[in-house]
Amino acid sequence: MSVINETLKLPLMEAFYTIQGEGHFTGNPAYFIRLGGCDVGCVWCDVKDSWDADRWPKQSIDEILEGALSHPARLAVVTGGEPLMYDLTDLTSRLHAEGFKTNIETSGAHPLSGEWDWLCFSPKKFMAPKEEFYEAADELKVIIYNRSDFAWAEGHAAKVRKDCILYMQPEWDKSDKMLPEVIEYVKNNPKWKISLQTHKFMNIP
Repeated sequence: MSVINETLKLPLMEAFYTIQGEGHFTGNPAYFIRLGGCDVGCVWCDVKDSWDADRWPKQSIDEILEGALSHPARLAVVTGGEPLMYDLTDLTSRLHAEGFKTNIETSGAHPLSGEWDWLCFSPKKFMAPKEEFYEAADELKVIIYNRSDFAWAEGHAAKVRKDCILYMQPEWDKSDKMLPEVIEYVKNNPKWKISLQTHKFMNIP
């Protein structure tokens, strides 16, 4: 169930300044705001510590902004967990007021809130996304864990806007097996691009 109108404080698992490693903004410096709480439950999730929101201290939007403003880049990436478990309208409004571009990565399993300059829609098999995300998505990023995910990815690609950028990203622990298959698939289906978790190669957050 979505947490509605809880906008004054948000469970902040971590916030950090780094280089975006995935998707369309790969290589750009960005301030990451990782919110705690997720009910999607991906078996291969690499931040399972984020699932339990009660583990993480709640911070006011002022406190979150203070951290973001202490760094020079003005790109804020809100992630999780599943960040849209919360109403993010106030957070994005304040970020915009301070000159930030706002990006989000979401599974689309909860209602869309907030004002986003870029929406990365990364649907998961474990909880169906809401239909509104197919129109809202600027970027579709599908994690490829096994061969059946190629057909699953195409099903989602058929529903997004024509200008939505399509990415396939091999799951990190399966990349030795799946990356060669992703490469061949994208070569044969050039509407797709490949996203890699380049931050892991750089050994940064």
